[in-house]
Amino acid sequence: MSIRFNWKKTLIITLDIVLAAYLVLAITSFNRPDETSKVCTKVAINIADENTNGFLSADEIRSILKRNQLYPLEKRMAFVEPRNIEDILKSSPFVNTAQCYKTQDGHVCINITQRLPVVRIKSQNGDDYYLDDKGGIMPNSKYTSDLIIATGNITKQFAKNYLGHLTNSLMANDLWRNLIEQINVLPDRGIELVPRIGDNIVFIGYLPQAKPQESRRQLIDEFVKKKMLRLEKFYRYGLSEAGWNKYSYINLQFDNQIICKKKEQK
Repeated sequence: MSIRFNWKKTLIITLDIVLAAYLVLAITSFNRPDETSKVCTKVAINIADENTNGFLSADEIRSILKRNQLYPLEKRMAFVEPRNIEDILKSSPFVNTAQCYKTQDGHVCINITQRLPVVRIKSQNGDDYYLDDKGGIMPNSKYTSDLIIATGNITKQFAKNYLGHLTNSLMANDLWRNLIEQINVLPDRGIELVPRIGDNIVFIGYLPQAKPQESRRQLIDEFVKKKMLRLEKFYRYGLSEAGWNKYSYINLQFDNQIICKKKEQK
Protein backbone atom coordinates (compact mmCIF):
# COMPACT_ATOMS: atom_id res chain seq x y z
CA MET A 1 0.00 0.00 0.00
CA SER A 2 1.51 3.34 -1.01
CA ILE A 3 1.15 6.58 0.93
CA ARG A 4 0.50 9.65 -1.14
CA PHE A 5 2.13 12.83 0.19
CA ASN A 6 -0.02 15.96 -0.21
CA TRP A 7 2.52 18.64 -1.17
CA LYS A 8 -0.14 21.27 -1.72
CA LYS A 9 -1.55 20.90 1.77
CA THR A 10 1.92 20.89 3.32
CA LEU A 11 2.87 24.04 1.40
CA ILE A 12 -0.24 25.86 2.64
CA ILE A 13 0.51 24.92 6.27
CA THR A 14 4.12 26.03 5.89
CA LEU A 15 3.07 29.36 4.41
CA ASP A 16 0.60 29.87 7.27
CA ILE A 17 3.35 29.30 9.83
CA VAL A 18 5.76 31.65 8.08
CA LEU A 19 3.06 34.31 7.77
CA ALA A 20 2.16 34.02 11.47
CA ALA A 21 5.83 34.32 12.48
CA TYR A 22 6.23 37.37 10.24
CA LEU A 23 3.18 39.05 11.77
CA VAL A 24 4.50 38.43 15.33
CA LEU A 25 7.87 39.91 14.44
CA ALA A 26 6.28 42.85 12.66
CA ILE A 27 4.00 43.69 15.58
CA THR A 28 6.86 43.30 18.07
CA SER A 29 9.12 45.54 16.03
CA PHE A 30 6.38 48.11 15.64
CA ASN A 31 5.69 48.27 19.40
CA ARG A 32 9.33 48.20 20.46
CA PRO A 33 10.93 51.66 20.52
CA ASP A 34 14.03 52.12 18.40
CA GLU A 35 16.84 52.30 20.94
CA THR A 36 19.74 52.13 18.48
CA SER A 37 19.98 55.90 18.14
CA LYS A 38 18.25 57.15 21.29
CA VAL A 39 20.37 58.43 24.16
CA CYS A 40 19.39 58.60 27.83
CA THR A 41 18.62 62.24 28.53
CA LYS A 42 17.37 61.96 32.10
CA VAL A 43 17.79 59.67 35.12
CA ALA A 44 15.00 59.95 37.68
CA ILE A 45 15.97 58.54 41.10
CA ASN A 46 13.18 58.18 43.62
CA ILE A 47 14.00 57.06 47.18
CA ALA A 48 10.60 56.50 48.72
CA ASP A 49 11.61 56.88 52.37
CA GLU A 50 14.63 59.16 52.06
CA ASN A 51 13.41 61.57 54.75
CA THR A 52 12.54 58.74 57.14
CA ASN A 53 15.62 56.52 56.95
CA GLY A 54 18.29 58.81 55.60
CA PHE A 55 20.90 56.16 54.76
CA LEU A 56 20.86 56.85 51.04
CA SER A 57 20.52 59.91 48.85
CA ALA A 58 20.15 60.33 45.11
CA ASP A 59 23.80 61.46 44.93
CA GLU A 60 24.93 58.24 46.62
CA ILE A 61 22.89 56.16 44.17
CA ARG A 62 24.59 57.99 41.28
CA SER A 63 27.99 57.32 42.85
CA ILE A 64 27.26 53.59 43.20
CA LEU A 65 26.23 53.35 39.55
CA LYS A 66 29.16 55.42 38.31
CA ARG A 67 31.66 53.28 40.25
CA ASN A 68 30.22 50.24 38.50
CA GLN A 69 30.03 52.01 35.12
CA LEU A 70 26.24 51.62 35.06
CA TYR A 71 25.09 55.22 35.31
CA PRO A 72 22.90 55.56 32.19
CA LEU A 73 22.92 59.32 31.52
CA GLU A 74 24.04 60.10 27.93
CA LYS A 75 24.43 56.41 27.14
CA ARG A 76 22.59 54.81 24.23
CA MET A 77 19.33 53.35 25.50
CA ALA A 78 20.15 50.05 23.80
CA PHE A 79 23.11 49.64 26.15
CA VAL A 80 21.21 50.51 29.34
CA GLU A 81 20.41 47.29 31.22
CA PRO A 82 17.82 47.80 33.99
CA ARG A 83 18.38 44.33 35.44
CA ASN A 84 22.09 45.02 36.04
CA ILE A 85 21.26 48.37 37.65
CA GLU A 86 18.76 46.69 39.99
CA ASP A 87 21.20 43.93 40.93
CA ILE A 88 24.04 46.30 41.82
CA LEU A 89 21.74 48.51 43.92
CA LYS A 90 20.25 45.53 45.74
CA SER A 91 23.76 44.50 46.78
CA SER A 92 23.96 47.62 48.97
CA PRO A 93 23.38 46.77 52.66
CA PHE A 94 21.01 49.75 52.93
CA VAL A 95 18.71 48.97 49.98
CA ASN A 96 15.53 46.99 50.53
CA THR A 97 14.08 47.01 47.00
CA ALA A 98 15.25 48.47 43.67
CA GLN A 99 13.28 48.83 40.44
CA CYS A 100 14.63 50.25 37.18
CA TYR A 101 12.92 50.73 33.83
CA LYS A 102 13.33 52.68 30.57
CA THR A 103 10.76 54.94 28.93
CA GLN A 104 10.24 55.64 25.23
CA ASP A 105 11.25 59.29 25.63
CA GLY A 106 14.81 58.41 26.66
CA HIS A 107 14.41 58.48 30.43
CA VAL A 108 15.61 55.89 32.97
CA CYS A 109 13.60 55.65 36.19
CA ILE A 110 15.02 54.13 39.38
CA ASN A 111 12.78 53.52 42.41
CA ILE A 112 14.33 52.50 45.72
CA THR A 113 13.16 51.66 49.22
CA GLN A 114 15.61 51.46 52.11
CA ARG A 115 15.93 49.01 54.95
CA LEU A 116 14.40 50.40 58.15
CA PRO A 117 16.82 50.64 61.10
CA VAL A 118 15.23 50.35 64.56
CA VAL A 119 18.19 50.24 66.95
CA ARG A 120 21.90 50.96 66.99
CA ILE A 121 24.01 48.31 68.70
CA LYS A 122 27.11 49.48 70.57
CA SER A 123 28.26 46.35 72.36
CA GLN A 124 30.93 46.24 75.03
CA ASN A 125 32.95 43.93 72.74
CA GLY A 126 33.38 46.82 70.30
CA ASP A 127 30.66 45.94 67.78
CA ASP A 128 28.91 48.97 66.30
CA TYR A 129 26.10 48.37 63.79
CA TYR A 130 22.40 48.82 63.14
CA LEU A 131 19.59 46.31 63.34
CA ASP A 132 16.68 46.65 60.92
CA ASP A 133 13.02 45.87 61.57
CA LYS A 134 13.49 42.32 60.20
CA GLY A 135 16.42 41.55 62.52
CA GLY A 136 19.03 42.03 59.79
CA ILE A 137 22.42 43.57 60.54
CA MET A 138 23.37 46.80 58.79
CA PRO A 139 26.89 48.30 58.94
CA ASN A 140 27.65 51.51 60.80
CA SER A 141 27.34 54.64 58.67
CA LYS A 142 26.89 58.40 58.89
CA TYR A 143 23.23 57.85 59.77
CA THR A 144 22.31 60.24 62.59
CA SER A 145 18.60 59.65 63.17
CA ASP A 146 17.39 59.54 66.75
CA LEU A 147 17.34 55.76 67.23
CA ILE A 148 17.33 53.75 70.42
CA ILE A 149 20.89 52.72 71.34
CA ALA A 150 21.54 49.25 72.80
CA THR A 151 24.66 48.78 74.91
CA GLY A 152 26.21 46.15 77.13
CA ASN A 153 26.72 42.41 76.79
CA ILE A 154 25.33 41.93 73.27
CA THR A 155 26.31 39.24 70.80
CA LYS A 156 25.06 39.42 67.22
CA GLN A 157 22.96 36.30 67.79
CA PHE A 158 21.27 37.85 70.85
CA ALA A 159 20.73 41.08 68.93
CA LYS A 160 19.04 39.36 65.97
CA ASN A 161 17.01 36.85 67.99
CA TYR A 162 15.95 39.00 70.96
CA LEU A 163 16.87 42.69 70.86
CA GLY A 164 15.24 43.13 67.46
CA HIS A 165 11.89 41.87 68.78
CA LEU A 166 12.25 43.94 71.96
CA THR A 167 12.94 47.12 70.01
CA ASN A 168 10.10 46.52 67.55
CA SER A 169 7.69 46.11 70.47
CA LEU A 170 8.87 49.36 72.05
CA MET A 171 8.76 51.23 68.73
CA ALA A 172 5.17 50.07 68.11
CA ASN A 173 4.02 52.26 71.02
CA ASP A 174 4.14 56.04 70.50
CA LEU A 175 4.88 56.70 74.18
CA TRP A 176 7.90 54.40 74.41
CA ARG A 177 9.20 55.26 70.97
CA ASN A 178 9.57 58.85 72.17
CA LEU A 179 10.50 58.14 75.79
CA ILE A 180 13.07 55.31 75.73
CA GLU A 181 16.52 56.29 74.49
CA GLN A 182 18.69 53.34 75.54
CA ILE A 183 18.56 49.60 76.18
CA ASN A 184 21.33 48.10 78.31
CA VAL A 185 21.96 44.35 78.44
CA LEU A 186 23.52 43.14 81.70
CA PRO A 187 26.05 40.25 81.81
CA ASP A 188 23.24 37.85 82.86
CA ARG A 189 21.05 39.15 79.96
CA GLY A 190 18.82 41.21 82.21
CA ILE A 191 17.33 44.21 80.41
CA GLU A 192 17.59 47.81 81.58
CA LEU A 193 15.81 50.74 79.91
CA VAL A 194 17.00 54.34 80.12
CA PRO A 195 14.23 56.96 79.65
CA ARG A 196 14.82 60.40 78.16
CA ILE A 197 13.20 62.14 81.12
CA GLY A 198 13.97 61.68 84.80
CA ASP A 199 17.22 60.43 86.28
CA ASN A 200 16.41 56.75 86.65
CA ILE A 201 16.99 53.32 85.12
CA VAL A 202 14.17 50.80 84.62
CA PHE A 203 14.89 47.08 85.00
CA ILE A 204 12.24 44.97 83.24
CA GLY A 205 13.77 41.54 83.91
CA TYR A 206 14.70 38.82 81.41
CA LEU A 207 13.27 38.29 77.96
CA PRO A 208 11.33 35.03 77.50
CA GLN A 209 13.19 32.28 75.65
CA ALA A 210 11.83 30.31 72.70
CA LYS A 211 13.39 28.56 69.71
CA PRO A 212 10.78 29.13 66.95
CA GLN A 213 11.17 32.74 65.86
CA GLU A 214 7.45 33.45 65.62
CA SER A 215 6.83 32.08 69.12
CA ARG A 216 9.77 34.10 70.43
CA ARG A 217 8.47 37.28 68.81
CA GLN A 218 4.99 36.76 70.27
CA LEU A 219 6.30 36.00 73.76
CA ILE A 220 8.57 39.05 73.78
CA ASP A 221 5.76 41.26 72.50
CA GLU A 222 3.44 40.10 75.28
CA PHE A 223 6.23 40.48 77.85
CA VAL A 224 6.97 44.06 76.78
CA LYS A 225 3.30 45.10 76.74
CA LYS A 226 2.79 43.71 80.24
CA LYS A 227 5.91 45.33 81.72
CA MET A 228 5.46 48.67 80.01
CA LEU A 229 1.80 48.93 80.99
CA ARG A 230 2.90 48.65 84.63
CA LEU A 231 5.58 51.26 84.04
CA GLU A 232 3.09 53.62 82.41
CA LYS A 233 0.75 53.34 85.40
CA PHE A 234 3.65 53.93 87.77
CA TYR A 235 4.67 57.02 85.82
CA ARG A 236 1.11 58.36 85.79
CA TYR A 237 0.13 57.66 89.38
CA GLY A 238 3.46 57.30 91.18
CA LEU A 239 6.19 59.52 89.79
CA SER A 240 3.76 62.25 88.84
CA GLU A 241 3.14 62.69 92.57
CA ALA A 242 6.54 61.76 94.01
CA GLY A 243 8.64 63.52 91.35
CA TRP A 244 10.56 62.20 88.35
CA ASN A 245 13.93 62.35 90.07
CA LYS A 246 13.04 60.74 93.38
CA TYR A 247 14.16 57.23 92.38
CA SER A 248 17.37 56.17 90.67
CA TYR A 249 16.33 52.57 89.93
CA ILE A 250 12.91 51.07 89.17
CA ASN A 251 12.65 47.27 89.19
CA LEU A 252 9.72 45.72 87.30
CA GLN A 253 11.00 42.15 87.33
CA PHE A 254 8.32 40.79 89.67
CA ASP A 255 4.68 40.91 88.64
CA ASN A 256 3.17 41.73 92.03
CA GLN A 257 5.44 44.60 93.06
CA ILE A 258 7.59 47.46 91.87
CA ILE A 259 10.83 47.90 93.76
CA CYS A 260 12.33 51.37 93.70
CA LYS A 261 15.66 52.62 94.92
CA LYS A 262 15.68 56.17 96.15
CA LYS A 263 18.15 58.57 94.67
CA GLU A 264 20.97 59.35 97.08
CA GLN A 265 20.89 62.87 98.43
CA LYS A 266 24.08 64.83 97.86
